[in-house]
Amino acid sequence: MDLVILLNSVVYALLGIVIFVAGFIIVDKLTPYDLWKQLVEEKNVALAIVVGAAALGICQIIAAAIH
Repeated sequence: MDLVILLNSVVYALLGIVIFVAGFIIVDKLTPYDLWKQLVEEKNVALAIVVGAAALGICQIIAAAIH
């Protein structure tokens, strides 16, 4: 029984990660500029805060849907 619970946890965790990555790629494609260039090369702190908040929001939605 414990193995089934562990397997379910792993499956849902992987499913959540896959959905998060897909959601983040969609957010990246919807923005009119290159996120990676803005964050890493130009060190745009305001954009980093917005992207981080969007990532947390996506994670919260996925967690609520899976739970």
